[in-house]
Amino acid sequence: MADQPGALLGLQRTNLREQAVAALRTAITRGELRPRSALIETELSERLGISRGTLREALRQLQQEGLVVPGPRGRLSVRSLERHEVRDIFAVRAALEALAAADLAALPDRAAAVAELRETLDRMQRAGTENLDDRIEADLDFHRALCRLTGNDTLVHSWTSLEGSIRMSIMYAGTQRAVGNMDVDRHAVIIDAIDSGNAGDARDAIVEHMNWAADNLVNSFA
Repeated sequence: MADQPGALLGLQRTNLREQAVAALRTAITRGELRPRSALIETELSERLGISRGTLREALRQLQQEGLVVPGPRGRLSVRSLERHEVRDIFAVRAALEALAAADLAALPDRAAAVAELRETLDRMQRAGTENLDDRIEADLDFHRALCRLTGNDTLVHSWTSLEGSIRMSIMYAGTQRAVGNMDVDRHAVIIDAIDSGNAGDARDAIVEHMNWAADNLVNSFA
């Protein structure tokens, strides 16, 4: 993988909180900020070029997303996942996305949804493996779109509330296995099942996809 610049660099003086959230999120996802590492306000605010107040706002959002956790005396650190937590995350994802896939497959006018999913898959293909950030975002866009296209706002909200945990689980076993979970052909199976109009097949495709992905990550530490 090509070298990538560090995420924790000085920020533009607009939308500082949002930029800080994005930079910290990227640094955690890449492993620049390692699991269990302490988040020291003075150090991070200096590296990002923002006030400690703005940093605290960003860290609060990341805590809500499940990327950052409080420790003794309220000190924050990067979340660390256990194997059972990774499996739990993928089990919940499977339940949510299986519902989405089945609902889309049952639509009589599902052609537009299928076409949009294929477009997201094309973006994943174009992202390749050189830029991990782009690959991760393309993968998340696919699964987010799967839920959004149902028109079920509660489903979308439930999936979105897991997004921080999903990001953490993606990198649980390192870059190589993370990229393996973003295989384009495996995602194409899901779209084909939805396109077939068979809700049961669409549901099964998601469950198989998530089971394989969870095994790929946690079995590396067997």
